[in-house]
Amino acid sequence: MAAEDSLLFFDGGRNAPPELLHRFARDHGLALVPVSTSEQVVQRVNRAFPASLILDAGPDPTAALELCARLKKDPFSAIMPVAIIVPKSPSDLASLGLEAGADEVLQENTPERETYLRFDLLLRRAARDVSVHPTTRLPGTTQIKRDLSRRIEDGGRFALCYADLDNFKEFNDRYGYTRGDRVILLLSMILRDMVRALAPGGFVGHIGGDDFLFLVPLEHMERTCDEVLLVFDELIPFQYSEDDRKSGYFLGRDRRGTIHRIPLMTLSIGVVTNQFHEFTHTAQASELAGEMKSYAKTLPGSVYVVDRRRFEALEDGGTEPAPSVEGPT
Repeated sequence: MAAEDSLLFFDGGRNAPPELLHRFARDHGLALVPVSTSEQVVQRVNRAFPASLILDAGPDPTAALELCARLKKDPFSAIMPVAIIVPKSPSDLASLGLEAGADEVLQENTPERETYLRFDLLLRRAARDVSVHPTTRLPGTTQIKRDLSRRIEDGGRFALCYADLDNFKEFNDRYGYTRGDRVILLLSMILRDMVRALAPGGFVGHIGGDDFLFLVPLEHMERTCDEVLLVFDELIPFQYSEDDRKSGYFLGRDRRGTIHRIPLMTLSIGVVTNQFHEFTHTAQASELAGEMKSYAKTLPGSVYVVDRRRFEALEDGGTEPAPSVEGPT
């Protein structure tokens, strides 16, 4: 999800944003954007990740609370900081706002200075508590661990997919880090859009660099991985110059100065599931996913490999993997 230096304001289109919000946005270098309908908010959040969303529940408390709950239930928008301004009555609106998942709830009669400071705290707290990549605005390792831990505890069948670009460093060296960031953003958008469209309840996180993790319900794993690789292979050639694209490679030097062919980037995905493994903590799953990703990178082209091994208990209490690993699909 692309980053956007904006502050969204929603009250159902009844009123203009208060002067306090204009001042807050100016002080923080943000564009204040009034949005009049819930669907417009969702569409804008899907296109670009705003710095924060302010919901004024005064004109229509139900619409504001429902919109907040909707955004917070979606793993892709849940990390966005949301504040709700509620009227003084009825008295339970503040607690309802918290139940809807708001990060901050203020009453409309809160003094301006306190309101300003709470908005400021909202942004600072979000930056501190939720690690996101500045280019992709996807959740970082903290949120990845939380989501994986929740799935392990819930016991439902899931797939943990570790995606990594092949030949990305060489592309970065040839075209520069700005073009490299564009590739990272492109991959994040492919993963986000495919997971969101094909795997309800899925989650995408950015570990850093060109490493991504996505978690999907097991029944959606194969189709999601297939589509991710298909779309990636369709789009990635257009990140190269026309000559390199037509050749399918460019000439580059390795660390010893030897010139050799660098093929166009491909995508490797290592997949582990809890179909045959009973994970007890996140490190087990992430370590195994890393192993599968490393294996996938030894294979040509864009591929995903799924660990199908069954770990049988040994007499001494250890485990021994049966030699059954799925190759490229």
